[in-house]
Amino acid sequence: QVQLMESGGGLVQAGGSLTLSCAASGRTWTTYNMGWFRQSPGKERRFVAAITWSGDSTRYADSVKGRFTISKDNAKDTVYLQMSSLTLEDTAVYYCAATGLGIVSAQVENYSYWGQGTQVTVSS
Repeated sequence: QVQLMESGGGLVQAGGSLTLSCAASGRTWTTYNMGWFRQSPGKERRFVAAITWSGDSTRYADSVKGRFTISKDNAKDTVYLQMSSLTLEDTAVYYCAATGLGIVSAQVENYSYWGQGTQVTVSS
């Protein structure tokens, strides 16, 4: 069992930066590949970024490449999503997720554990 809790969301101006954190717990969480997803009102949940359990491989949605960085610190039991050059289109609830599959997946259905989400609002 893995428990996840996101934090760090808030209101930021367009062009600004924000870092989200995902506190993870559970005996084996460090062996899970981790992902970030986001969901806007009326839209489906969409992939943002993912990282392997070792941290040696990452994957990003095209819409965030070059602007967002995913990382993890096993010693601190935390996964991060550093976001920069934020636009209005980045406004969403951001979710942290964990998968026991040995792939860096962009598919929602491949993730077994989810946090409750944190709201990010980008203003003009």
